[in-house]
Amino acid sequence: ARAPYRPRTLPGPTPFHPRTSAACTSLAYKEWAGCYAVRRYDVYVDREYYAVRHQATVMDASPLYKYELTGPGAAALLSRVMVKSFAKFAIGRVTYVCWCDEQGKVVDDGTVTRLGEQHFRVTAADPAYGWLGRQTRGLDVKISDSSRTLAALALQGPRAKEVLRNLVGSAIDGLKFFRALETRLPGKNGGALTITRTGYTGDLGYELWVENALAVPLWDALLEAGKQQGLLPMGLDALDVSRVEAGFLLGGVDYTSARRAPIERQKSTPFELGFEWMVELEREPFVGREALARAKAAGP
Repeated sequence: ARAPYRPRTLPGPTPFHPRTSAACTSLAYKEWAGCYAVRRYDVYVDREYYAVRHQATVMDASPLYKYELTGPGAAALLSRVMVKSFAKFAIGRVTYVCWCDEQGKVVDDGTVTRLGEQHFRVTAADPAYGWLGRQTRGLDVKISDSSRTLAALALQGPRAKEVLRNLVGSAIDGLKFFRALETRLPGKNGGALTITRTGYTGDLGYELWVENALAVPLWDALLEAGKQQGLLPMGLDALDVSRVEAGFLLGGVDYTSARRAPIERQKSTPFELGFEWMVELEREPFVGREALARAKAAGP
């Protein structure tokens, strides 16, 4: 019997869509995690690529999956499911990390930011809510999905700091690599703004996080602050060029998630992906630890 027809759900707009759609003269879009994402704003990618390497660019990163972990067991949960420990992870720090299945094969990679004593934010390329929730046994921790309530912009390029200095003042000067700053968006539409010195281009970069209601005010304020620095919107095509130049891997392109691989040989350990610097084996047990210890001894 023929399977019943199930219409595919169309992508939805991000909180920045009123501004990105108006600027996208190419009409070149792709789906990213269920959202419309601009591939390039112009017919050709050259102007955006030049800007990210010589000026500054802003890219809508809202489709990222985002999760808030709160409670006294939040650090223990992350230490249990990821390849590095978060027991002594300082407030305000950010890290890039991967997580594995029981066989030590990489499921996904993303960032973890410690925003408070009992508050961590996880970003991921694939949905991770169910996977995180299955590991909470015996831990006092709450997981909430902020993927569609938290808007994100990636501000990248050698003049990115000057743009942010025009927006939030000298507070940005002391923000170190892989650190987070809690501040406020200035003006009558101001509100809580988190800035992390992170990115996916291999250049100087920051990522800005606000609630959806502040998305358009943030975009407008940032574009105004970046006029003298030549700030331009950037799509995913220019991001692809810059992240390949930087040697950054992209799940689903450069490696296959262990959850999606149809055959065993398509799965990878962190050691096979060059992620060995993330792995901390000499600590409390975590998902995939025994398999990773064997893989390290055997070599990639």
